[in-house]
Amino acid sequence: MKINLQHIAEQTIAQAQKLGADEADVIVHRSKSLSINVMEGELENVQNHDQITLGLRVIVGKKQACVGGSDFRKSAIAEITERAISMAKESPDDPHIGLADPKQVYKHNDAHKLNLYNEKGFPTSEQFTKMALTIEESAKDVAGVSKTRSTAAGYGESCFYFMATNDFARAINRNFMTASCAAIAGDGLEMEIDGYGEARIFPEDMSAPEYIGREAGERAAAKLGSIKPKTTTCPVLFDRRVSSSLVGHILSAINGSAITRGSSWLKEDMDRQVLPSNLNLLEEPFRTKSLSSALFDDEGIPKQERKFIDQGKLKSWIMDLRTSRELGLETTGNATRGVTSPPSPGVSNIALTCGSKSPEELMKDIQFGVLITSLMGTTINRNTGDYSRGASGFLIENGAKTQPISEFTIAGNLKDMLQTITPSNNPREFSSLRVPSLLIDNMTIAGS
Repeated sequence: MKINLQHIAEQTIAQAQKLGADEADVIVHRSKSLSINVMEGELENVQNHDQITLGLRVIVGKKQACVGGSDFRKSAIAEITERAISMAKESPDDPHIGLADPKQVYKHNDAHKLNLYNEKGFPTSEQFTKMALTIEESAKDVAGVSKTRSTAAGYGESCFYFMATNDFARAINRNFMTASCAAIAGDGLEMEIDGYGEARIFPEDMSAPEYIGREAGERAAAKLGSIKPKTTTCPVLFDRRVSSSLVGHILSAINGSAITRGSSWLKEDMDRQVLPSNLNLLEEPFRTKSLSSALFDDEGIPKQERKFIDQGKLKSWIMDLRTSRELGLETTGNATRGVTSPPSPGVSNIALTCGSKSPEELMKDIQFGVLITSLMGTTINRNTGDYSRGASGFLIENGAKTQPISEFTIAGNLKDMLQTITPSNNPREFSSLRVPSLLIDNMTIAGS
């Protein structure tokens, strides 16, 4: 049976108003996906997913509640709405909640400009199977690779319909294809694992299956013979595979929710230098072919390009309507939400200023250091910025990458670390976080 997402949204909003909601918004989300998994040259399994869910938020006075469901009969929608209003009436007051003023919301209907949906479709199941088998074979052809742990190819699609009592109503459609492989090198106690994968909206932007498999295999094989480094202090180069995690810590610290709670190591640093003066950290919501791109946020507020950090100085928190009201500021149009959760601050595409040198050129000036290619675990003091993470990677000796290393910890303080960042010139294309490899002048390496 064909289900009309807009019709469901209209029914739900009308029912919420009928039952006494002062304000309400609803998301109706359809998600579809296909995943083909292969193992040892054979088809392992096929996963097909097709689901529609509804998320309703109602506001009664200064109380709110969110309820979800997947039954779209009129009686079920009435039941969901009644439950949401009953829950809201029992919720605590929050003076800062509320929908956007109708004058604030996005007025246009031109999401097609962002190229987020591939109208031509994707390969067939048989073609995805062939792709996955080629990826696996290419990984196993790499010297040192013994087998693969998982190899998959497929596609996904998300269709959202947003509607609210402030007259905001828009549809958003996104789709993409994926391919990935996790390869195992060596065996027994010497076994190493690593992988590689891509997600692209348009098939022509996807790397060849042979490249994806070879990259996964070479990453795993490069780890063979890893040793535990000696404890020391030295320069640390974060490969672009993991460098975005440093930017992620900044984004968490300037998130409006963290600021309203008072639990941020950057809460006192507005208009202060937090990065070198040649670096900007900006949001680029209108980037084409990026699944995180958007013309408006999840409260209907128009997006705009914004420098959160300008010439090294912190210039803005990341805010939705609620946090901006609590802070006495204007929203930055950064509301994000799940189907069954209220809005909270978040970002779309983020870019950090790139440098002029490649990672290899940055390494040339390092007599002894560490290249980080993988991180695990996180110990971040959200009030002080003290940082500690398990890591693996390679030694840098006399200006070049040498011995693979693992089972060590890197530590420092984010405030100090960020002041010494030197970016390279190699951000990942098609990533929502366009962050190049980043060199930190000095960190503690805790090994043997």
